[in-house]
Amino acid sequence: MARTIFSSGARHLIRRLMVISTTGILSVSLGAFALAPRADASEPNHNGPQGIDHAVFVQTNDSAGNAVIAYARANDGSLHWDAQYPTGGLGGAEAGAVVDPLASQGSLTYDAHDHLLFAVNAGSDTFTVFDVEGAHLHRLQVVSSRGHLPTSISVVGRHLYVLDAGNDGAIAGFWIDGARHVHSIGGSTRSLGLGNPANPNFLASPSQVAITPDGRDVVVATKTHGVLDVFALDHFGVPTAAPVVTTSAGGVPFGLSYDALGRLIVAEASGGASSYFVHPNGALVTISSHVANAQAATCWSVIAKGFIYTANAGSNTITGYAENSAGQLSLLNADGVTATTDAGPVDLAASADGRYIYQQATGAGVIDEFSVNANGSLTQIGTVTGLAPDNGTGFEGIAAS
Repeated sequence: MARTIFSSGARHLIRRLMVISTTGILSVSLGAFALAPRADASEPNHNGPQGIDHAVFVQTNDSAGNAVIAYARANDGSLHWDAQYPTGGLGGAEAGAVVDPLASQGSLTYDAHDHLLFAVNAGSDTFTVFDVEGAHLHRLQVVSSRGHLPTSISVVGRHLYVLDAGNDGAIAGFWIDGARHVHSIGGSTRSLGLGNPANPNFLASPSQVAITPDGRDVVVATKTHGVLDVFALDHFGVPTAAPVVTTSAGGVPFGLSYDALGRLIVAEASGGASSYFVHPNGALVTISSHVANAQAATCWSVIAKGFIYTANAGSNTITGYAENSAGQLSLLNADGVTATTDAGPVDLAASADGRYIYQQATGAGVIDEFSVNANGSLTQIGTVTGLAPDNGTGFEGIAAS
């Protein structure tokens, strides 16, 4: 029997109408928006070559007007420019930044559950919420971050946390309602007490906020302060008054990722990575302590096919790590070089299926595209050009659907 296929645009409209319908304002028959039935569901749509309904998003972080560039992802992993969408806010930069003006991981975050994209506007103390349909975005909200210089966002379930890097540093919580609107969580702002100026040096600022996959805790990395702060969350998403503080196993903790079992992986700018078990009391129990990679400025990380990949901004390389069943890390390559990149590799993103990773090489103004092989090795499949090279200001932030 032929199946009824909905276009991306029709799905978008249907979903909105369904939300409205649940409020009692409107009831609608979905059949009115269906395309004609067809037997072959493999016909390409407008969301990029070969009908792939997935995308990669890059933040311009332009101080004159921030925007998100959308790239449609083809079946072979290649990216193709689709459109550019203003965030309604301004980009920003931290003092002394070289190729990473936001000096953070997670400045652009995709929420697969609600098909939402969150972008920080570091220069206007806000973040933007976009609806995502394939490679197409629709701006829903521009929300105050409730602090100064937002640089990182994390979302798990209905809870969202924003990291404000300015001054003492702070986290603030938000919740997402059934209509996918974002609201502040009362009493959720917590200072990090870092003692920094309004625009901190990029090494002294906090680098990332990351909610644990079970939604129980919020973890913050503090770079040269050398600690990982863990705030427990209650049922409403309100954090404890003070964090459980753990000294990082390696110097300058920066990028935070979680493996499939919820263990914390920390990329360390001192040139390595560590892994931790997040104890129910909020303490971090070290599993692997600073597995060095002989590379420089190991700051960003992503996980694909069970392998951990870190970007080394000072070496123009990517380091791959394997992880055993106990959470212990080991280098995929003895010299720490799993792949070479263009100049200034910073933030990374992985496709939802783990087949591809995308590396922002901001020093060169490009995105390097890699396929992930079964043994964890990387094969470069192309490069996206056309972005302005970054010299401490400009584009940073990448996410994939």
